[in-house]
Amino acid sequence: MDKAQRPGRRTVLSVAALGAGAAVLGGGAGTAVAAGRGHGGGHSNGELPFPLVVGHRGASGYRPEHTFGSYQLALDMGADVIEQDLVPTKDGHLVCRHENDITATTDVADHPEFAGRKTTKTVDGVKLTGWFTEDFTLAELKTLRAKERIPQTRQHNTLYNGRWDVPTFEEVLQWAEREGRKRGRRIWLHIETKHPTYFRKLGLGLEERLAKLLRQYGRHKKNSPNFLQSFEPSSIQRLDKLVDCPKVVLLGTLKDQPWDFKEAGDKRTVADLVKPEGLRWIASFAQGIGPDLTVIIPRTSDGKLGKPSSVVKDAHAAHLVLHPYTVRNENTFLPVDLRKGSDPNAYGDSLAYFKALFATGIDGLFSDNPDTALLAAAEFRKS
Repeated sequence: MDKAQRPGRRTVLSVAALGAGAAVLGGGAGTAVAAGRGHGGGHSNGELPFPLVVGHRGASGYRPEHTFGSYQLALDMGADVIEQDLVPTKDGHLVCRHENDITATTDVADHPEFAGRKTTKTVDGVKLTGWFTEDFTLAELKTLRAKERIPQTRQHNTLYNGRWDVPTFEEVLQWAEREGRKRGRRIWLHIETKHPTYFRKLGLGLEERLAKLLRQYGRHKKNSPNFLQSFEPSSIQRLDKLVDCPKVVLLGTLKDQPWDFKEAGDKRTVADLVKPEGLRWIASFAQGIGPDLTVIIPRTSDGKLGKPSSVVKDAHAAHLVLHPYTVRNENTFLPVDLRKGSDPNAYGDSLAYFKALFATGIDGLFSDNPDTALLAAAEFRKS
């Protein structure tokens, strides 16, 4: 397909997937192309660009993840959407952490008053020893300070250890409202339910708590400025009955299996879900998928960038948008042939990786480095 038409076609598919009005879909190729190339075209009511950039846990390549320092920097850099991962506290508040195990992302180990909370648990089949959000009240959790999760890779980020606390999701919603008023536009969020089956068994169901907050802040509607996401399809199915805003099923590597499938005895893997039949099933309750990058472009046996799969084409045929994850600038996270030098923590040629991914027709992606992703997206729109 002609390069000038490709962004426009994806815009039409994206708008269709998220249920925009027939007038938008009937605008013709020229309208679609114009929308797709600017910041006004894309996923919902012409508000998001093609392709969009999601600030992964904020701008976690530069600040400790899931802190207001990280969220604010991602927004200031121009990220189109900011991601939050949600886990509950003992008293049922939703807080933003990538995992309920907060050993590596807070200074909890430095608090002698919580030494007795250290324990071993099995979460989604993985045995973990540390401190967990569900064992703390919100008031207790607020006495902790956030720190860099991977200091060996991102030593620079340790400069900001201790500057921010653990945000609640309601605080994020309030922040988004303030920033939206200041900037004269809506602030888009990408919100993930973490380990929903695990927490439901503890009596801390995530979906109802999330839906209640979304309704409270008017973010529960079809055209609300947020995506809801989960690695467990049943969580998205549950949310689909509670709120109308766009939903994305996250998918691991092809051999992976959603944890709720394992619990239910469902034998399907990600490889099954990205086949046309699986994608049609996902489209019955969701508007998009968020696959691992290797599902979009597999790597060769020696770790180099391979040839794109058919997943983008197949997902678009099912009227699903694609937001794969996660591009990071450091060598250690890049395909072997895009690494530079021998230092695994040095930056490689991530711009080439972005270019290859955008060329597949994905609707957006997650990145720890929103500034780099935005540069690549802008260059792609001009090509």
